[in-house]
Amino acid sequence: MADIRPFSSIRPKEHLAERVAALPYDVYSREEARKEVIREPISFLKIDRADTQFHDSISMYDERVYYKAKDILNQMIEEGIFIEDSTECYYIYELIMEGRHQTGIVGCVSIDDYLNHTIKKHEDTREDKEIDRINHIDVCNAQTGPIFLAYRNNNKLTKITSDIKKQDCLYSFESTDHIHHNAWRVSNPDVIKEIKGIFSEMKQIYIADGHHRAASAVKVGLKRRKEEENSKLESQSIKLESDYFLSVLFPDNELMIYPYYRVVKDLNGLSKDDFLQEVKKSFDILDCGDKEYQPDSKLSYGMYIDDHWYRLSFKKEQLDSIENEYNKEEKIIKTLNVSILQNFILSPILGITDPRIDKRIDFVGGIRGTKELEKRVKEDMVVAFTLYPTSIEELFMVADLGKRMPPKSTWFEPKLRSGLFLHSINSKETNQSKE
Repeated sequence: MADIRPFSSIRPKEHLAERVAALPYDVYSREEARKEVIREPISFLKIDRADTQFHDSISMYDERVYYKAKDILNQMIEEGIFIEDSTECYYIYELIMEGRHQTGIVGCVSIDDYLNHTIKKHEDTREDKEIDRINHIDVCNAQTGPIFLAYRNNNKLTKITSDIKKQDCLYSFESTDHIHHNAWRVSNPDVIKEIKGIFSEMKQIYIADGHHRAASAVKVGLKRRKEEENSKLESQSIKLESDYFLSVLFPDNELMIYPYYRVVKDLNGLSKDDFLQEVKKSFDILDCGDKEYQPDSKLSYGMYIDDHWYRLSFKKEQLDSIENEYNKEEKIIKTLNVSILQNFILSPILGITDPRIDKRIDFVGGIRGTKELEKRVKEDMVVAFTLYPTSIEELFMVADLGKRMPPKSTWFEPKLRSGLFLHSINSKETNQSKE
């Protein structure tokens, strides 16, 4: 059963929230991040990407970068840019994009629920990315980027959040990408008890976005738990702050998944004609000329190469072979749009066997549109693919099976902002500042 607890958030003062709130650290290149913190000096990106405070000759993962992040965070607290609520609360966080409302509950999730698979994953993580966030959390003594979680819609929670949203906002602003952000604080003990009780009845909650941040928070929590195993805290079975990680939990019926496009640098030594002949073995191909093709159904794909768009339709005989060869559970994975593209084009034809580490492939969020794909093919790539988006139910099914999707299978919009809610894991004063 899910253990989702309220917490005393470190958060920006109300009139500064718009300036502090920042997109997730990993959507920026180093140069983009540097330009953003120059544009907005109190952007949370200054903490999330403290490498912006160093010359490019200093690695993003240098120890000094993490201690700089800690120093900036402490300085912003001392200057009163951030304040800390005196009581444990939940928070309601609403994002509005093009008229679509997405309302989540901000709280802290038990690392034990992650370990016992109450919190379910659908993607594998990369060690280098984990280490980066482990260092950031551990040195800063705070979880600074919320994990994006999803649960199957619950009418009781919907009623609670709807009632709270009738009250005055804690924050209300529009970000530069035209997403409107609203937040409310939930401090009423009876409402807190009710929310906690509803979550405790849930048997599954799913990571939608933030697998690396979640894994890193869990590893920091386990490290600190081990350090305390012989202490007074442990003997009294008192939970450490690091036993929980910062999350925003959304009902599945309010979420939208965009496709995650693929672009590839070369044709693996094939000519264009030979490449198309190979693709025709598994797909019917329709030449669309200069008219972009955005798939409108599962098992169809758009392909852009040599200034031409093509529609690819997965052949029925190939689908039948999957249906006949694999059991029900395996078929769920094998018939994902991203799996078919990977298993019938990217791997066997283009030689991209592990898209997580292959430098010949890159990924473009569907929110950027097909013009971005055309631009990339003209600049540094040879071929691009559009896909029909993975559904939230497919994500749930894969996670329930304990399986993993291919990397970059989902792109959620709108993105949660970092810096609006921080969770301190500082049980006792540790790390000293380093210059």
